[in-house]
Amino acid sequence: MRNLTMPDGPQIGPPPRRQTSKLPLAALLALSTAVFITSLTETLPAGVLPAMSGDLGVSESATGQTVTIYALGTALTAVPLTALTAGWRRKRLLLLAMAAFALANTVTALSADYPLTMVARFVAGVAAGLAWALLAGYARRLAPVHLQGKAIAIAMAGIPVALSLGVPAGTFIGAALGWRAAFLIMTGLTLVLLAWIVLAVPDFPGQRAQGRARMVRALVIPGVPPVLAVTLMFVLAHTILYAYIATFLDRLGMGGATDRVLLVFGLASLVSIWIVGAQINRRLRALTVAGTLLVAVAATGLALSSDGAAPVYLAAALWGLGWGGVPTLLQTAAGDAAGQAGAEAADSAQAMLVTLWNVAMAGGGVVGGILLDLAGAAALPWSVPLLLAPALIVVLAARTAGFPSVRASGTPDAIPPAAGMSRAERDEAQPAPVVNT
Repeated sequence: MRNLTMPDGPQIGPPPRRQTSKLPLAALLALSTAVFITSLTETLPAGVLPAMSGDLGVSESATGQTVTIYALGTALTAVPLTALTAGWRRKRLLLLAMAAFALANTVTALSADYPLTMVARFVAGVAAGLAWALLAGYARRLAPVHLQGKAIAIAMAGIPVALSLGVPAGTFIGAALGWRAAFLIMTGLTLVLLAWIVLAVPDFPGQRAQGRARMVRALVIPGVPPVLAVTLMFVLAHTILYAYIATFLDRLGMGGATDRVLLVFGLASLVSIWIVGAQINRRLRALTVAGTLLVAVAATGLALSSDGAAPVYLAAALWGLGWGGVPTLLQTAAGDAAGQAGAEAADSAQAMLVTLWNVAMAGGGVVGGILLDLAGAAALPWSVPLLLAPALIVVLAARTAGFPSVRASGTPDAIPPAAGMSRAERDEAQPAPVVNT
């Protein structure tokens, strides 16, 4: 999962002129590939956990911390590094981030030492967080104003592809060729991507210092704290189970079917994303409630599964249907709540959501590992409804601000411009979507 974005700030100097009505597909697909690689690498250990654990000579709960340390790398460094590199040219920064990512994946694939593997995973998380801070804003700058939403959608398409096809494929490769081969393939894809970026992606200047988000302000805006609270509980619940799904399936005698179970989960997530995209303008609150209930029911079904594969596949489908649209729902809810206070407030809320999302992912790896050691794999799915029950209460209670019955904005990513803003400033004020696995 990390995988989320923080909006890119206003650029230094005048914005580039957009005289074409066509989208630069080669550049946007390169960004989408970056999204795919970073999203897949974050969750890849979940599909190869037993084999990775055996090779590194540590327990499966300890190996699960490779997901935790990745998320910590993003959570702890994305905001300060984004501020530190705010004035850098965008293309150079993206190339640096992806090169560091390739190096970290290579070390992970070749390492036989657990501490070194953890360092490499932390560096990968840092590089991914820096890349994610660029991607949605980069896509927005590549497109004419009236096509910016479509450009961002193309760039973010790497997430559902990684979720529905990448993780099962990585799990299959890990079973057939070994988990190290899966990480080396990620390195190879990243090297191809670096050349692609050099050839196809145009450059842009950095951002003004005064354009950087101030996250603390988001906490005093009505509606933002409930959304952040739900984000923390929902992502924590999901990660506890997802990070150790291979271990849980081993307990049921389905360890060899992990790739197929994840494929069912991923395909159902794609359906969920499509449903949410079509209905979010009118039914954000209802969709959030439905997603929460579906994931809770799915986890309960997994907890009660004992014989036969059919209940497991059904639970995986319900899990994907509930989870797939959650990142979009939470990002939209945060943008709606904070956007009423202006573009800077919306940026602040998005940056806060990015950090909190990765904190929850890191916490999920830790809590899941503790549960695995103390109570065994059978305890993992039971933690999900326990965490989602208070999340559901918060959603239902925040009917005025946070998860209102009627959305204030007309589109998922629209923010009411402040009075007196120029057209260029209004264009730059629209927040980028935040999405994750």
